[in-house]
Amino acid sequence: MSKSIRKLATLLCVVLMAGAVSAIGCGDDDDGGGGGGDGGGALEGASVTVGSKEFTEQLILGQITVLALENAGAEVKDETGLAGSVAARAALEAGEIDMYWEYTGTNWLTYLKETKAIADSQKQYDAVKKAEVANDIELLDPAPANNTYAFAVRSESAAEFGVEKISDFKELVSSSPEDASLCVGEEFTARDDGLPGVEKTYGFKFPEDGIIKIDEGIIYTEVDKGGKCNFGEVFITDGRIAANDLTVIEDDKSFFPKYNPALNVRADIATKYPALAEIFNPIAAKLDSKTLQGLNAQVDVDGLPEEEVAQKWLEDNGFLE
Repeated sequence: MSKSIRKLATLLCVVLMAGAVSAIGCGDDDDGGGGGGDGGGALEGASVTVGSKEFTEQLILGQITVLALENAGAEVKDETGLAGSVAARAALEAGEIDMYWEYTGTNWLTYLKETKAIADSQKQYDAVKKAEVANDIELLDPAPANNTYAFAVRSESAAEFGVEKISDFKELVSSSPEDASLCVGEEFTARDDGLPGVEKTYGFKFPEDGIIKIDEGIIYTEVDKGGKCNFGEVFITDGRIAANDLTVIEDDKSFFPKYNPALNVRADIATKYPALAEIFNPIAAKLDSKTLQGLNAQVDVDGLPEEEVAQKWLEDNGFLE
């Protein structure tokens, strides 16, 4: 670069910085290169649609995805908050959304129609990833968090009912059926990895009039109050377990599958934008069960918006520029 051209470039830089954003490099290098990051532009020009189910953890994961994609330069349509697993999966298969976080246990048992869960998390993920290729769905790396189902009881009544493990329900149902009241979500009553499978595996049935179907979001407080039900279906990573002082009942036959969340992406989108794996695999690696419990509690207990919780976590972990 000649001295006169260099002077002109320097003058232009001064003017531009005073008025707005510099449009040319102000360094002395002949290649005009500047320092710093690329502004998260790995997906500049991409246009994608993000979905999620409607419960808190899914909404947080959905907002993490939206914000990370926008940070990478993508134009994102937010379709988070879909009504349940079936709706989210159908939207992915129909191309109405391009990606959402699904749990490996749900992939395996609900969508792939397998009847026996794989106990090892990695082996189950590998089996799901391989099988979903036939459905044109690509799984990115799984998170270590295991958001599996469980039953819980209010801690102060745990000894009274004598149910420390799921096998103990058999005695309670037989001797004191009125105490074996259970709050569950509608979906849980119809899933093979839900109530029907539990009863089949453990060899007992809850009293029909003792099964209370309510919104999953209020199960935790209802169990704590002990009015409608003494026991409830919960998710292990839910922050309301600790907030409501509930005791998780041991799954002594290891019935419930592993539910590691992994971003499920339409295969054509994953192929078109390989940067997706570079963006989300490190994010997934940070999402262990304790982390998700904490994030969920910030929404369900502290009342913060999902987007705010997602943004702060991404910033705190260096995922937003």
